[in-house]
Amino acid sequence: MHRLFTPRHPKSLSAWARRRRWDMLLGCFPDLGSLRVLDLGGTVRTWLRASIRPSDVVVVNLQPQQSPVPWMKAVVGDACDLAPEIAGGAFDLAFCNSVIEHVGGHARRQALAETVLAAAPRHWVQTPYRYFPVEPHWMFPGFQFLPVAARAAITRTWRLGPRRAPRRPREAALSRVLEVELLSRSELEFYFPDSEILSERILGLTKSLVAVQTD
Repeated sequence: MHRLFTPRHPKSLSAWARRRRWDMLLGCFPDLGSLRVLDLGGTVRTWLRASIRPSDVVVVNLQPQQSPVPWMKAVVGDACDLAPEIAGGAFDLAFCNSVIEHVGGHARRQALAETVLAAAPRHWVQTPYRYFPVEPHWMFPGFQFLPVAARAAITRTWRLGPRRAPRRPREAALSRVLEVELLSRSELEFYFPDSEILSERILGLTKSLVAVQTD
């Protein structure tokens, strides 16, 4: 049972959701294999395990990464404030997966949206839905609706989900809690007013939202 809630396990719920998301992505961009992609805030690992390889990928992340393949480049940078040499690249698709809820506040989310819109004519911006019953970073029902102090206390004892921090100091748990701000549909529509907002569903409930511009 525990493996269902271990994000990197191939039989986990997260892995199943990722596979479905790739199917959605390819449905929106069937020519992905010929596109030059800018991944804002992503990881090299994401593209190495993808079911299809774009012609070229540039991954921007605050943490340094190494790319083992010639078609992908990893760059240290802030997705909300790209260096000119990256921002001026000729990209076909701006890709941002489960990042906008982590960048920190409205102004930073607005900056990320502006980066996405300026980087490429097409985009895919996915984020977990605030009103899905189970918070995806902690795998805890209703976690996002609890007071901050309660969320920090749960973080110090809860053992599921990628953001768990059992036995960590209270300050570290508070930091993890404050780093995540899930978005509603209205918020995502505000940041991407001309995009189509797609819903990823589980058992009829919206789990994640995706802002998509296909042309």
